[in-house]
Amino acid sequence: MDVTNNARSNHSLKRRRPQSPDDDIDNDATHSPPPLHSNGAAAALDVDLSLLEAIEKSQSAAVEVLDLKTLKKLVLAFERRLRDNIEARLKYPDNPDKFADSEVELHEELLKLKLLAGGPELYPELVNLNTVPSILGLLNHDNVDISIDVVSLLQDLTDEDVLEDNDEPARVLVESLVENNALELMVQNLFRLNEGDSDEMAAVYGTLSIIENMIEVKPNVAEIVCEKTKLMRWLLGKIKVREFDGNKQYASEILAILMQNSTANQKRLGQMNGVDVVLQAVAMYKSKDPKSSEEEEMLENLFDCLCCLLMPLENKERFVKAEGVELMIIIMKQKKSAYSSAIRALDFAMTKYPPACERFVDVLGLKTAFAAFMGKIPMSKKQKKESYQEELEERIISIIASLFDGILRGSRRERLLSKFIENECEKIDRLMEFYMRYSNRVKAESERLDKLDLDDLEMDDDEKYNRKLESGLYVLQLIAVIIGHLWSSDNSRMQARIELLLKQNKLTRGDIKDILQEYYDNIGDLDGPEEKERAQTKIQKFISAF
Repeated sequence: MDVTNNARSNHSLKRRRPQSPDDDIDNDATHSPPPLHSNGAAAALDVDLSLLEAIEKSQSAAVEVLDLKTLKKLVLAFERRLRDNIEARLKYPDNPDKFADSEVELHEELLKLKLLAGGPELYPELVNLNTVPSILGLLNHDNVDISIDVVSLLQDLTDEDVLEDNDEPARVLVESLVENNALELMVQNLFRLNEGDSDEMAAVYGTLSIIENMIEVKPNVAEIVCEKTKLMRWLLGKIKVREFDGNKQYASEILAILMQNSTANQKRLGQMNGVDVVLQAVAMYKSKDPKSSEEEEMLENLFDCLCCLLMPLENKERFVKAEGVELMIIIMKQKKSAYSSAIRALDFAMTKYPPACERFVDVLGLKTAFAAFMGKIPMSKKQKKESYQEELEERIISIIASLFDGILRGSRRERLLSKFIENECEKIDRLMEFYMRYSNRVKAESERLDKLDLDDLEMDDDEKYNRKLESGLYVLQLIAVIIGHLWSSDNSRMQARIELLLKQNKLTRGDIKDILQEYYDNIGDLDGPEEKERAQTKIQKFISAF
């Protein structure tokens, strides 16, 4: 393990769903038949809606048991209406009045298929009946309202509550959807939907919901949808829009989900100018706060996306070129709600990337970072002070460790070291305060693990080490490395201050050496043998200096 790695995992990207554009509408209400759009050259249909609703309710009441026989009846009726509509459109392509009735009937059969969401155990049979291709084919129907019906149907069939505890049927359905080009067809339809229309706006939300549900069942859908479709391009276009709405929030969440745990997607979005687009989206909040909790969550999603994007080296380079470092410092100085997210993004950007560290010093980031290091962190009533402040302090410690690791010599190094001398070495005092806090936590966890061993709940050494890392050893190692850099600078004032503080806390240099030695012994080769050797050489130098 390398202490410059960001061991703190990103908080889960799975959050409560953004509010659907039609959440205030009763979902059980009967949909009215789709009007034929002007592109179908049809006039509005004259339909007795109350009569139609009564018929539908009587038909629904007749279906008491959802079994294989019922499934086959529903599918057969749907296939007949689909065939009738295709034939009518082929026979009378320029006379919408001639195929209007078949369109209404097709709409009704699609609504009836929603009953299948009540019996997900029948999904494998639905797939075996080869109905999925017929349903998906309607996503590019000339009448966009029919495609909206399909989106609504798929949204119901893949709903997370419906699929819960139905893992195998869910897998069968999702695999069939992927095999029959559902992703490609849904994204193509997404581009033709007009969010100025309320029904089409709801269908946009529905499409994003289906994609999220499919990823939940089959995680590699996240990479498949980016390989085979232009979804990422659509999502980037959506987050660029200045006006906020529920679909923009959902787009930001889907983008963050696609970036999570997928290096391929992170690199692909970077190549699409994604770093710059996401920076532009967060820049809207550099000097203002979101107006609602939904908008606040969208901003959080955008920063989640940005942090994932900053994992590949090439995207760190794009971040620096796009003046991302400067933007994050401006956000910190403005002390708005994005303050903590800006620190998190800087932590990702500067880890193992010296050019970002150099830019940070050049644009006067040290003053802002060390203000946070000394505890001058803006708080709001919403934030739980202790946990919020502690997370930010750990991020700042990580940033300072990255600065020392990325800036080895020259005037920038001198400016960094001078921060620990100014004001009678107050920052060394603060560093030692952090050292004692995390040292006590790790000691308590070690004693707890030793007691577990005595109770015959034995763990291997790797598991014990990981437990200690989670309890605070990771941050303690970062602090020990920073102290190592300070001591190795051969500055007598800093060395004297460190000696004094160790003595006051009944510690010796040997205690810091022990932390560094444990770190040295556990450095892995995840980044390759050369990086491992470099890290070990650096730590060995500190151990020898002490």
